Amino acid sequence: MKHRGGKLLTKSKFMAGLQCPRYLWIYVNDPSRIPQPNLITQHTFDQGHEVGEIAKKLFPGGLDMSNLGFREMLSETSARLTDRKPIFEAAFQCNQLYARVDILNPSGDDGWDIVEVKSATEVKDENIADVAFQRYVAERCGLTVNRCYLVHINREYIRQGEIDPAGLLMSEDITERVAEVIGGMADMVEDMLQTISGDCPDSVIGRLCDSPYICPLKDGCWASLPEHPVSDLYRIGSKMDDLLKRGITSIREIPAGFKLNEKQLIQKTCVECGQPYLETDKIVDFLADLKYPHYFLDFETFATAIPMFDGTKPFQPVPFQFSLHTVASPSSGVEHKYFLARGPGDPRREFIEALSSCLGEEGSIIVYNQSFEEGVLEKLAEAYPEYQNWIENVISRMKDLIIPFRNFNYYHPNQCGSASLKHVLPSIAGITYEGMNIAEGQTASLKFMAAAFGEISEPDRQTIFNDLLEYCGQDTYGMVRIVEELRKLVVS
Repeated sequence: MKHRGGKLLTKSKFMAGLQCPRYLWIYVNDPSRIPQPNLITQHTFDQGHEVGEIAKKLFPGGLDMSNLGFREMLSETSARLTDRKPIFEAAFQCNQLYARVDILNPSGDDGWDIVEVKSATEVKDENIADVAFQRYVAERCGLTVNRCYLVHINREYIRQGEIDPAGLLMSEDITERVAEVIGGMADMVEDMLQTISGDCPDSVIGRLCDSPYICPLKDGCWASLPEHPVSDLYRIGSKMDDLLKRGITSIREIPAGFKLNEKQLIQKTCVECGQPYLETDKIVDFLADLKYPHYFLDFETFATAIPMFDGTKPFQPVPFQFSLHTVASPSSGVEHKYFLARGPGDPRREFIEALSSCLGEEGSIIVYNQSFEEGVLEKLAEAYPEYQNWIENVISRMKDLIIPFRNFNYYHPNQCGSASLKHVLPSIAGITYEGMNIAEGQTASLKFMAAAFGEISEPDRQTIFNDLLEYCGQDTYGMVRIVEELRKLVVS
């Protein structure tokens, strides 16, 4: 392997290189161009660190290198291998290759097992490549690696009292899968070293920009796409790459002979004519199925890799807020009720008590993407069986407002191929989330957690609570307006 100016290829850079050569080059040569992690990405990192700390408890007596500097980490790892104890964050460098191993566990007489820890609930393909790089570097440094394992979250674990590391986490032997990748590792590494020592590669856009993660450079690389790009086509999949390789970037440019499904054809027609598509009969049928009083309901939840409360599982959505707009009759106004937990305890019982006091016994309960609210309620029924019959009644009365949009019974070109509330509401009712401090669900979850469980000032806490009320309230008021607009369309 030739020396190229000492630029290191680390594990994270190797993973970037698998996704995109341009991303790798910028990561190594011009890292200031990579944006800082946003709130959501940082939360994912933080969750990973928390799970990693719990995983260490599965290996008592381990030596922790995580707080050491770069050089000290390397030298200390080398010096402590003879101790034959688990090593956390063991570091290895061979020429321009550098890798840290989450847990290096002694195995056999003089060998070691590599243990990678992830805060996901299953082994993913990218995890295999990640561990393969670690093994490749460690073995080039003279280490004997026997087995490779991936420790991940057990999705069926239910918290009862203190977290049980052996219950929360499960280990899978991935040695054979890693071996399949190791065979091509030398060529992959050589290609990446050539990339980082050369000129910045040209931008290539497509599905690779979102796989396995959304590339932090995506916005810049996609900035030149026209209005209504082919990437907006509903469930476009591999067809997007086919079109982009042919130089077709706009939906308007798609040739007549290119195979599109029925919904994609509706979308293309709407883009070309600039007008919405409407199936009046289907909308009439949908609206006729809504019974007064109308209850427009939306939940906000948070979920953590490590369950916070007894009786909850990893990543289980925990409801902390609802907004409810009620329209009693065709001639009545709109009434708004809401609930927002203030923390720091388990909000579920207070949530279900408040909701049961607001919903009447008759009328349609209108939600957007019913499976979410339904799933939250089913978990509440398990936790509080005294509410089970009531919850079953609520679910039986639910009507899903996403249906006419998911089915393309109504489609506006400004929806950009999406049936989400955030795209439908501005398109049909002119109500946007622009300028709001909280404008989407994941941010709402993380902001609530900061306000309810974090150490922030009281004024900041109250600001977040007010922002949450505004955000969730807009979701349900927006649903009221969507139904109003649909009625106008089919009446006119």
